[in-house]
Amino acid sequence: MKMDVLLGLQWGDEGKGKIVDFLATQYNLVARFQGGPNAGHTLEFDGIKHVLHQIPSGIFRKDIENIIGNGVVLDPLIFKKEVEALGKFNLDVYTNLFISKKTQLILPTHRLLDAAYEEAKGKSKIGSTLKGIGPTYQDKIARMGLRVGDVLSPNFKDKYHKLVATHIEILKQYNAVPDMDPLDKEFFAAIDFLKKFQLIESEYKINEVLNSGSKVLAEGAQGSLLDIDFGSYPFVTSSNTTTPGACSGLGVAPNRIGEVFGIFKAYCTRVGSGPFPTELFDDDGKNMQAEGNEFGATTGRPRRCGWLDLPALKYAIMINGVTQLFMMKADVLSIFDKIKVCTHYKREDGTVNDIFPFEIVDEKVTPIYKEMEGWGTSLRDINEYDALPDSLKDYISFIETELNTPINIISVGPDRTSTILRNGVTA
Repeated sequence: MKMDVLLGLQWGDEGKGKIVDFLATQYNLVARFQGGPNAGHTLEFDGIKHVLHQIPSGIFRKDIENIIGNGVVLDPLIFKKEVEALGKFNLDVYTNLFISKKTQLILPTHRLLDAAYEEAKGKSKIGSTLKGIGPTYQDKIARMGLRVGDVLSPNFKDKYHKLVATHIEILKQYNAVPDMDPLDKEFFAAIDFLKKFQLIESEYKINEVLNSGSKVLAEGAQGSLLDIDFGSYPFVTSSNTTTPGACSGLGVAPNRIGEVFGIFKAYCTRVGSGPFPTELFDDDGKNMQAEGNEFGATTGRPRRCGWLDLPALKYAIMINGVTQLFMMKADVLSIFDKIKVCTHYKREDGTVNDIFPFEIVDEKVTPIYKEMEGWGTSLRDINEYDALPDSLKDYISFIETELNTPINIISVGPDRTSTILRNGVTA
């Protein structure tokens, strides 16, 4: 059996949590392959809104196993709070949730380093969520980090204090030395809680599930344009958010990848700093933000909004090997009489193309738009593709043709029921 991969194609916040939850009944196991508590995957059903940060979005489906993979960075304190928040839903998390022993641990000092580094950048801030993600991946690459499996070691506290001491020396340079006693106490309480869970060699389990003929869905966090290698560097996250990251983040070989589901909004958003060619600074942008409730699930920060960017989408589809597209938040565009789509960029030297360039961080590119008719009507009660307004179907058809990839799911609202399937896709 092949492992399917679901990931975002823009700058994150595309709606991955909703779709993982929606598709999860088709799978036996859902596995997160990168990122950490900087992610905010929002699910809504039965009139209740849920936001998950580290726990896979299949957790609300009681017959499905979930894995936090080795490519993730895990904050034990936030994990404890997440699990406790799930308590009222009568979920068997101790049975259905597994954590890779190779998952890197976020220490309290990682968060302090994150804040110190970001503050020192001044006007060049990248817009970090200040969750300690970058410093944790930094320690991983430097081969000095602590992993979940280390909590089972009898000398774990010694390892912890040794790494913290290294961090403190760095923090001294930023005049940011903390009182560690309360932070240590809180951290070790969360570690004791973490030990109650199934800490495993998850790469064996995932491959065994695939070998048995059962289905696995790999869940990504953030978005492809935030990938550490292929995103708008340095305004990116610290992990590989693209399909290859699912292989290294779960221990699954490339030849075992099946479908690659690429999720995108019907428009674009971005949180924090970095290039955004189609960003709107007028009333259209403000109205888009308000209608879409575009505020970060993790930080609460307002999201920058703009029209759909096809050159960026083509790039993300190419580097991920996307086989199916899922379009989210089509309902948000219902407020517009006219809708624009960026089809090409005009560069500073006058050239026009649809390439997402290396220079996009330092060079202003001007989007070239195609204007289309809006549909100007609510999509709230529509549950079949044929019932959608013709102008929306024209919008979908145009995007499909430009991207040469089928759009098989259209989301018309936050609830799991507000999801339209086409091209024979089932859920």
